[in-house]
Amino acid sequence: MELTKAKVRYSFGKTELDFKKETVVMGILNVTPDSFSDGGKYGHIDAALKHAEEMLRDGAKIIDVGGESTRPGHAPVSLEMELERTVPVIEALSRELDCVISIDTYKADVAGAALKAGAHIINDVWGAKREPKIAEVAAKYSAPIILMHNREVAEYTGPFMDEVIADLEESVAIARNAGVSEENIWLDPGIGFAKDTAQNVLAMQGLQRISDMGYPLLLATSRKRMIGTILDLPVNERMEGTGATVCYGIEHGCHIVRVHDVKAISRMVKMMDVLTNKVDVI
Repeated sequence: MELTKAKVRYSFGKTELDFKKETVVMGILNVTPDSFSDGGKYGHIDAALKHAEEMLRDGAKIIDVGGESTRPGHAPVSLEMELERTVPVIEALSRELDCVISIDTYKADVAGAALKAGAHIINDVWGAKREPKIAEVAAKYSAPIILMHNREVAEYTGPFMDEVIADLEESVAIARNAGVSEENIWLDPGIGFAKDTAQNVLAMQGLQRISDMGYPLLLATSRKRMIGTILDLPVNERMEGTGATVCYGIEHGCHIVRVHDVKAISRMVKMMDVLTNKVDVI
C-alpha cells in the first residue's frame, strides 16, 4: 500500500486528498443517455449539479464526469458530442461547487478542454494507448492521469497478472515519455474491461501486486457485470456486492474507489479506514 513513486497528499483548490489518512471516494456522474446503470439521468446541467452536490454531501471528494458510455456494446460518440456533453457540466461544477473533478475520457482533445474548463484529473479507460497524446495533455497541465488496464483483444497467453502488470507498465512508460511526472500517475486494474468473470476475480486477487508498483490505485467495480454474474443480480441490486469488492480493495492496497452508491459505500470506506489503521477511532 505504500506509495513509493507518487505523493501521499494532493491539493486541488480547497480540497486535499491524503491517501495516507483516508480512502478517497469518487462519485460517478455520467452525462450520457446510455450508461449501463444511470444513463440519461444527469444530462441536464441542473440535474448534474444537484446529483454532484448530493454525492459530495454523502462523502465523495472527486466527481468523475463521463460523456461517453463504456458499457459493453456501447456506441462511440463523436468528439464534438462528448465536448458538448461534458464541458458545460464541468464549467458549472467548477463554478458552483468546491470539489475535485475528473474527466472520464480517452480523447486527448476532450481531456484538454475539460482541464481548461476546471477539471483536475484525467481518467483514461485506455491507459493512454488509444490516444497517446492524452498523456501530453496531462503533462501540459501537470494533472494526474489515471491509467486503466485495457486491451483491444482479451487474449492472454501467459500468467494473467504478469500480463496485466506488463500492460500497465507500458501505459506508465507512455505517460513518462510524454513528460508526466511520476507523482501524477495513478493506476486502475480495469475491472470489467478485456476480462471475463474469472479474470476479473484474478485481477481483484492481484490488486496488491498493482499497488506494489508504487502509484495511487483506483478501484472501479461499482455495479459491474462481475458482481451481477456472481450474485445473479440485476444492475440495480449490486450495491452489497460492490461494497464487498470495495472493502476487499481497501485491504489490498487501493486508495480511491469509484462508485455510484456514494452514501452507503462512504460509510463502508470510513469503517474500513479505521480497521486498517488509516484513521483513529473517534
